[in-house]
Amino acid sequence: MSDETFEYEQEVFTLTDEDGNESDFEFIGRIELEDNTYVALIPVEGNEEEYVILKIVTDEDGEEILVTIEDDEEFDRAADAFEDEFMSEIDYDASQEDAE
Repeated sequence: MSDETFEYEQEVFTLTDEDGNESDFEFIGRIELEDNTYVALIPVEGNEEEYVILKIVTDEDGEEILVTIEDDEEFDRAADAFEDEFMSEIDYDASQEDAE
């Protein structure tokens, strides 16, 4: 047995909605697109197949904050980029071999 230990440290964000409700989300991806940065997060509790996409912006104090994407076209571009990123991580050859 090896003396090495591997630790997986999850990045968990606690987000607060407009009503003051807090929810925990796990970081699953980050992309740069058209001079903007977006993150994909999945709820810690709930359906792991659904994720949210938020935009990183800098507030008046110079702090980075996560905000909802209000523009539908901007959201669609970010969602398409994440889908492309996530799909490229799947090894289709291994899946086909398992099916045989």
